[in-house]
Amino acid sequence: MPDWEAFVSSQLTDLALAPEERADVIAELATHLEEGYEKLRAQGISGEHAVKQTVEQVSDWNDLQRRIHFAKTRKDTMTNRVKQFWLPGLLTFTFSMGLLEVVQKFFPQPFILRLDHPPVLMFYLPWLLTLPLAGAMGAYLSKRAGASRRMTLFSSVFPVLPLAAVFLIAIPVGLVLSHTLSHGIVAAAFLTLGTAWVGVPGAILLAGGFLVQLLFSRRSASRGVTIS
Repeated sequence: MPDWEAFVSSQLTDLALAPEERADVIAELATHLEEGYEKLRAQGISGEHAVKQTVEQVSDWNDLQRRIHFAKTRKDTMTNRVKQFWLPGLLTFTFSMGLLEVVQKFFPQPFILRLDHPPVLMFYLPWLLTLPLAGAMGAYLSKRAGASRRMTLFSSVFPVLPLAAVFLIAIPVGLVLSHTLSHGIVAAAFLTLGTAWVGVPGAILLAGGFLVQLLFSRRSASRGVTIS
C-alpha cells in the first residue's frame, strides 16, 4: 500500500503552518486519500490504476496549499481577535457600567461644572476614580491573551468606544436636523456630552491601560537581563 502521508507531505512542502498543525493537515489528507484508494481497490481496480485515480483527486496542490493556509490563518486570526479584544473589552465594559450603576445608586448627585454657556459638564467623580481599575483589567486580560500594544490599549478603552460611535453619528445628524435651534447650541451640547462621557472617561481608562502596559514592559526587560 502506498505511503499516503509521505506523498501528501512531499506535495505540501510550502505549507507554512506550525509543525503540529501541519502534521494534522497531512494526516487528515492522507486518511482521505487512503479511503479513496481502498474504495477503488474494493471495486476491483488494480493497484497502479487505483493510485493514479486517487492522486488525480487533487488537481492543483499549490492551490490546495493556499486554501488550507488561508482557512487556518483566518480561523486563528478570528480566535485571537475574540480572546485579545472582544472578550477583554466586553468584560471591561460590563465592569465599568456596573460600577457606574453602583455609583449612581449610592452617590446620585453628580459633580457639575458650569461653563459660560448653557451646556454644562457633569461628572460622577466616584465612577471616574474607579475607571483606572477597569482600564487596567481590560489591558491585563488582553495582554495575557498575547495581544499587541495597540490591541491592549484598545481593550482598555472599550467601554467608551460604543458611546464614541454614537456621538460620531449623532453630531452630524443633530446639526442637520436642528432647524429650530442654533447650530452653536447643538454643537456645544454635543461637545460637553462627548467630553463628559467619552473624552474624560476614555483618558482615565487609557491611563489604566498604559500602566499595565508599562508593568508588562518592565517585567519583560527584567527577564531579558536575568537570562543574559
